[in-house]
Amino acid sequence: MSAMTSVGAGAARRLRAERWYQRPRWRRLGALLALAVLMTLVTGVQGSHRDLFFALEENVTGVGLWVWLGLAVVVWAGREFLTPRVGAALAGSRALASGPLGVVRGVWRGDGRVRWGVLGVAAALAVWVPSGLDRYWQTVLVDQIAIFVLVAVGLNVVIGWAGMLDLGFIAFFAIGAYSAAYWTGALPVQPPMVLNNFAVIPVAVATCLVAGVLLGAPTLRLRGDYLAIVTLGFHEIVYLTAKNLGDYTGGTRGVKVERFSLDLGFWSYEWGVVDPMPYYYLLLVFIAVVVFLFWRLEHSKVGRAWTAIREDEVAAAATGVDTVRYKLMAFAIGASTSGVAGVAYASKVGYINSENFVILLSVLVLAYVIFGGMGSIPGVLFGAAFLVWLPEFLRDLVDPKDRYMYLGALLVVMMIYRPQGVIPSRRRSRELKMARSGEVAGDAMTEPAGGRVS
Repeated sequence: MSAMTSVGAGAARRLRAERWYQRPRWRRLGALLALAVLMTLVTGVQGSHRDLFFALEENVTGVGLWVWLGLAVVVWAGREFLTPRVGAALAGSRALASGPLGVVRGVWRGDGRVRWGVLGVAAALAVWVPSGLDRYWQTVLVDQIAIFVLVAVGLNVVIGWAGMLDLGFIAFFAIGAYSAAYWTGALPVQPPMVLNNFAVIPVAVATCLVAGVLLGAPTLRLRGDYLAIVTLGFHEIVYLTAKNLGDYTGGTRGVKVERFSLDLGFWSYEWGVVDPMPYYYLLLVFIAVVVFLFWRLEHSKVGRAWTAIREDEVAAAATGVDTVRYKLMAFAIGASTSGVAGVAYASKVGYINSENFVILLSVLVLAYVIFGGMGSIPGVLFGAAFLVWLPEFLRDLVDPKDRYMYLGALLVVMMIYRPQGVIPSRRRSRELKMARSGEVAGDAMTEPAGGRVS
């Protein structure tokens, strides 16, 4: 009997034993090698309808495969073997510099003049540095980076703070843009009164607030994938409505929208078509105001309630948090920022149609938030700016059809080695570390509808 017991125990140990290929290090290598093969296929020779296996044969037997595999191995080896040593060296340097850094932190926290001085220098750089760029990059900075920074900051409220996965957030961006078109008299359907573009902003914000509540109200009991599907459907409703109701929205033909103008009686100014810098300064003001308000909101009672809901909605409700109210507030407040961005985009570009608001934009904005760091305002600002800049930087080096392939490869590597994002919030980093160690099971956004089944 004892022999049978020992044999059974040995078999159980062998079953529980971790094979070498099951260890995290080698699983990461396998993921990177698979990514290298995929990138070889999607960026290599294009297929032919005459020979179905032509592209596969050319790509697998060509030099490109070995280049991608070599790059994957270099990234893996550097991250697995070199990074720990660099981290240890940096930890030692931080220990040596802890005294001076402590003095700097004390001055930063204790002297408000230092903080305002640093913020003033940063503001001066943000104002003057873009004026030295060429016209193309100034246009990219305004039409893409600044606009999507506003959208990403709003999505960060829904995903990063409240923990609700939203795949249709660009629908609110479309609502803001069409609000600008409607209230400035650009649509085939005329408004009761024509408004200036600046006067449209509060109207668009209110419209997006209502739309956020209408989306949030039926989805309060949904989480994770189920909520993502509903928000995806909401985007499709808005997109198809704008596309098919051409007699009201202009459809795919599009409509021309008036640009920003200001008339105070004694002084007037109109934002022109050629120079993008006046729009940049205007958007910089919008971004600064939104970031300041959201920063205050993050550290308020509402922000703490969102954090509680994201970490564990059931526990938050049990401790007295009105989850219904705060989830509706997250949808509405996040959507309002997209309303501002939509008005700014329509007024800057001067022309919109339904194809400006495809689902790809929702996915890209979600990637900006995750890449920069969910829940971190500096991270979201960086993520949106960097990932919008990267495809434009690659325009002369990479086939336009392959730009987003490289962006996707970067995101895969990012999720393997730094899932918390480039500049994560402290709370999010702590949650991921605890999840890896087994102290917690993860945040509320990963739970299925109705809670986790044990």
